[in-house]
Amino acid sequence: MKEKTFKKKRKRLIFRAVLLVVMAGLVVFAIFSSRNDDKQVIAKGEKAPNFQLEKFGSDGETLALEDLKGKGVMINFWATYCPPCKEEMPYFEQVYSKYKDKGVEFVTVNLDSTDLVVQKFINKYQLSFPVLRDKSGEVMDLYNVDNLPATLFVNKDGEIVDKVIGELTLDKLEGYLKEITPED
Repeated sequence: MKEKTFKKKRKRLIFRAVLLVVMAGLVVFAIFSSRNDDKQVIAKGEKAPNFQLEKFGSDGETLALEDLKGKGVMINFWATYCPPCKEEMPYFEQVYSKYKDKGVEFVTVNLDSTDLVVQKFINKYQLSFPVLRDKSGEVMDLYNVDNLPATLFVNKDGEIVDKVIGELTLDKLEGYLKEITPED
């Protein structure tokens, strides 16, 4: 009789433990789902959210997107460990001066955490455009960037014209830059 009662209590304990694990799983799922729902979607035609980051290699000088009102802006998210980022950087440098003179600014947002590695990269590719640091990934999250490289093209009105995930070729880059070049 005692053994029968013990087995019954054991089954009840196992059932309750399983029920508790399932409920805990549902709570975790609900929390995770609600975090993803809160994420702002960044798409074509929407206003590019403003951000302000420190320029790499400056003594605390910052650049905000709203400082570039009236200009076309290319925002590129990159890191030194990203092979496609390495491939497209020479294209950016090649056309930077040409489009800067036409009213298009290049804003590159680096996601590395080590200054030495970033400086070596900038030196290697002789980058002359502003490199901003986003060590915490705050701006990357703001723009819903999950994969690198990611490039957004913003027109003079601050609207996102295109968002490109992956490496750009020189031809594609120039095509997008022409779209955001302010008219004279």
